[in-house]
Amino acid sequence: MQRQPGRAGATALAATLAALIAIPAGAAAAAASESGDGPGGGPVEAGISVAKVDGLSPDFVNGVDVSTVLSLEESGVVFRDASGTPADLFDVLAADGVNTVRVRVWNDPFDATGRGYGGGNVDVARAVEIGQRATAAGLEVLVDFHYSDFWADPGRQLVPKAWAGLSDAATVTALHDFTVSSLQAFDAAGVDVSMVQIGNETNNAIAGHTRAGTAIDAQFAALVSAGSAAVRETLPDALVAVHFTNPETPGRYATYAAGLAQFGVDYDVFASSYYPYWHGTTENLTAVLDDIATTYGKQVMVAETSWARTLDDGDGYGNVIGASGITGQYPVSVQGQATQLRDVIAAVTAVGDAGIGVFYWEPAWLPVGPAAEVEANRVLWERDGSGWATSAASDYDPVHVGEFFGGSAWDNQSLFAWNGTPLESLRTFEYVVTGAVAPRAITTIEQVALTVTDGSAVTLPDTIAVEFNDGTTEHPSVDWSGAVDWIRGPGSYEIPGTTDSGLQVTATVDVVSPNFVQNPGFESSDMGAWQLTGPASRQESADASAGDFAVTFWNGWAYETSATQTLTGVPAGTYVLEATTQGTNSPSTDTRVLSATTSAGSWSAPLEFTAWNEFHTASVPEIVVGADGVVEISAEFSLSAGAWGVLDEVRLVAPESSAAPVDTAALEAALARATTVDRSKYTDASLANLDDAVATGEVVLAGSRATARDVKDVTKLVEKAVQQLKRLKQQ
Repeated sequence: MQRQPGRAGATALAATLAALIAIPAGAAAAAASESGDGPGGGPVEAGISVAKVDGLSPDFVNGVDVSTVLSLEESGVVFRDASGTPADLFDVLAADGVNTVRVRVWNDPFDATGRGYGGGNVDVARAVEIGQRATAAGLEVLVDFHYSDFWADPGRQLVPKAWAGLSDAATVTALHDFTVSSLQAFDAAGVDVSMVQIGNETNNAIAGHTRAGTAIDAQFAALVSAGSAAVRETLPDALVAVHFTNPETPGRYATYAAGLAQFGVDYDVFASSYYPYWHGTTENLTAVLDDIATTYGKQVMVAETSWARTLDDGDGYGNVIGASGITGQYPVSVQGQATQLRDVIAAVTAVGDAGIGVFYWEPAWLPVGPAAEVEANRVLWERDGSGWATSAASDYDPVHVGEFFGGSAWDNQSLFAWNGTPLESLRTFEYVVTGAVAPRAITTIEQVALTVTDGSAVTLPDTIAVEFNDGTTEHPSVDWSGAVDWIRGPGSYEIPGTTDSGLQVTATVDVVSPNFVQNPGFESSDMGAWQLTGPASRQESADASAGDFAVTFWNGWAYETSATQTLTGVPAGTYVLEATTQGTNSPSTDTRVLSATTSAGSWSAPLEFTAWNEFHTASVPEIVVGADGVVEISAEFSLSAGAWGVLDEVRLVAPESSAAPVDTAALEAALARATTVDRSKYTDASLANLDDAVATGEVVLAGSRATARDVKDVTKLVEKAVQQLKRLKQQ
């Protein structure tokens, strides 16, 4: 892992109930023990619900990657068992159903002075130490060679420092010899290596060799074959795995597998990453893996997967998956993690005997200290390599690391609480065998989010979706506040509502100025208005800034790409052009420009790429449109090899006219008085009128075109509601 690419759909995933955010594994263990249920007696009683996976092999690989563990412990992280007692991480994993540990291996993750690059500083010696501890706990080991000195993934496959400048043939020899010597070290230390992975997410490159296209080439095949031969020579009983990602791309895996077969590459297992944020459906995952298994007689597995249990940040360094990265497949909770992991296990099992396992990626990458102590955390990240990267890595990988070194970007996807206690989601590996049932509870309440063009009617849904931990969904009706009728002009408004089952919900209504761009957020499959060049394409993606789709682009070599549209019939006047982007691996020497051209001239502004999940909206003001009404808009990019980007939400709108300021002091004072009401002295029914008045007042304050009469009328409404409660109290 440690890569790019998230964003949710129009109805965003709701905040999950706090009770399901962190369920200790011990609570379920006790319940299961007391229930007496088990493999022969139906599902166990637990704190989460997990449907049994039928047809699961007793030899199925229940794996986790815990490659940062040594650095975390060096930084003071303490792992605990289910009762909260300090314990060895590997014993905890074994107790909760894990049977295999995956450990990455970097060639030389240190600079010339010995400073580690971070991410666990996992060279061969440290990987062997992790392997020894796993073996001592009765766990098997998958050795994951990156063939780089730091992270290897689709966006980067940097050649190890020691191999820089070698010829193709010499690099093949170096890879073979490094693999042999590394595996000999594992073998000499008594590590139980069951599988060896030749490269990590090698979609486009390996060991610094980048392919010119998606097809496997001779040098790529030679490098993988050299690694495979080394495994056969050194550990003949270990399985040989190759590893790719992006199973959602049609034909991708079929192309890779065909190329490997064409060059006669010897391997046993075709491994895929699968993160729901980016990689499509589990049904598609099963289909593409089944195609490999059926066509080429290979075993298949998922080498990396995960899900978020919270959107909070534990250590003061931003997470890969935040609110904008979440898609709607699962709730953000411990229950959501369990359901997601169970579904991936089921997807691999559905392939049949060829589906051999699933690995959860870095479930124990915990904060080294709380977010409030981020400065102290930085010292530990730098000293021990317990964050994703240290400043030392910037010299080796300046494009991807640069100034963005720091802590764990994965702590909210851990299967452990931040105090080191295992969460019940870790027990999913056990629960898929028996099934598990919990008291029925809400996991997700749909958050209603509407974007409405100014002047259009605001229509809120009659019902919302409420999901439960047993997999069921209900659709209660909603009584929305009359505050919706007080929306005035562009702005963002919060409209409360109550379901017929008594749940309090809120709808977010964003009112926007009329946009003259057609298909501005690429949500429509009709792309006729747009002209795309280069690798830019409309994709369903969690990386969109809004909605489910965006234009995305990436290439393993330097490239140009663009999106353009010619608008007609735009009324003469002055306008603003906006577009939102995010991207990575693009230095300042790259060109990224948003521009508009009319008969009156041309205007432009730079588009920004800084880091994954950091969205930036560029604005080009004062665009003059003449009587012909024609505007050509474009987003043009000239990017370095490995640069990745997203373009979304393109808007050509008239600038907001500044309305005369309205005095809202009286309304603000009335709302302040409403907050002083002692709600404990009244029934919910008595408070309903006050709440509706307050909601209306807040909507009027948010309105960009609220009038003095609006403010006066709503002030009276709030004051009257407060007075009515006072009279009730006197009675």
